[in-house]
Amino acid sequence: MNAHVLLSEFPSDAAGSSDGRSIGDIIRQTNNLSAEQVEKILNYQLQEGVRFGEAAVALGFAKQEDVLWALSQQFHYPYSNQATRKIGDELVVATKPFSNQAEVFRAMRSEVLSKVFNAQQPSAALAVISPDTGDGKSYFAANIAASFSQLGGRTLLIDANMRHPRQHEIFSIPNISGLSGILSGRNESKVVHSVAELPSLHVMPAGVIPPNPLELLERPAFGLMIKELLKSFNHIIVDSPSASLGSDARVLAAHCGSALAVCRRDRTRADAMHALLTPMSISSSIKLVGMVVNEF
Repeated sequence: MNAHVLLSEFPSDAAGSSDGRSIGDIIRQTNNLSAEQVEKILNYQLQEGVRFGEAAVALGFAKQEDVLWALSQQFHYPYSNQATRKIGDELVVATKPFSNQAEVFRAMRSEVLSKVFNAQQPSAALAVISPDTGDGKSYFAANIAASFSQLGGRTLLIDANMRHPRQHEIFSIPNISGLSGILSGRNESKVVHSVAELPSLHVMPAGVIPPNPLELLERPAFGLMIKELLKSFNHIIVDSPSASLGSDARVLAAHCGSALAVCRRDRTRADAMHALLTPMSISSSIKLVGMVVNEF
């Protein structure tokens, strides 16, 4: 969905919304437009029959990014403004919310919602797994978590990849304390970080890489932690190490109860995926939601 189509779908810049301000007002305030500039925009808007935002962009008084920001503010849609952005570009759901990539994640979110989160189980945990490193699993986990947070419910992304963690890099948060500290019994503070650009999203980094990640996950502490967190969060997404590095993914999937597999097109081997999924498919404690083919 491109920005031009998006703009044309709204009835008017002054249409009612949860913000109460028109898109024109938001653009004017964000860009500190003078009365003279606003008048020029209004005249161009009248002559060309376009929206205020389109007119401002055409005259060079605003950028397309400013229009998207105004839309996100007007309709309370969490979106990362480039000028104040701290999160990485990989988080396309937040940095490019109107792109085709973001739309794909929203479609996958709907599928997961129907299979994992429903009226009978409004709060649940989902493990994101993959056969090999480089499959794009952390990228997928971050974006699907972000897409869930945009629904309004509280979402927690846990980086349980205590071998090669990446979520702290994607979200630009400290990785001094995190999951490893909790599971090893250390008294750590600030293990859950809120994401300023996505108010409903919270991230628990992996923390210091331990010498015994699988043993930590196999302890009862992780399962108990998930049960407690489900009392506070609607959606919990767990990023896991690839199966090629150990059995962590299988243990995490069992604790979460649901798992979604990510593979990479033209790279993931069928035997590797088979080795990952077969033990889970016969486990009564794991629900396999599906498989995502990553193309990049």
